[in-house]
Amino acid sequence: MTKALEAALKEIAKLSEADQDALAEAILAEIRSEKVWETAFASSQDELAQLADEALSEHRSGRTKPLDPKAL
Repeated sequence: MTKALEAALKEIAKLSEADQDALAEAILAEIRSEKVWETAFASSQDELAQLADEALSEHRSGRTKPLDPKAL
């Protein structure tokens, strides 16, 4: 365990049980969400490569234009 995590856990231990449980659930939800994202990303590599190829093809053929953040 890192020193930063140890320090955070010491501070968390000072919180009420309800706050500790709420924080624990938030951390666990974030970990679950990250696992879902990693799985989805890993299983979509072919699709992402195809989209990248299409985008490059459109750019090379002059069908793109610079992004104007003010127009968003």
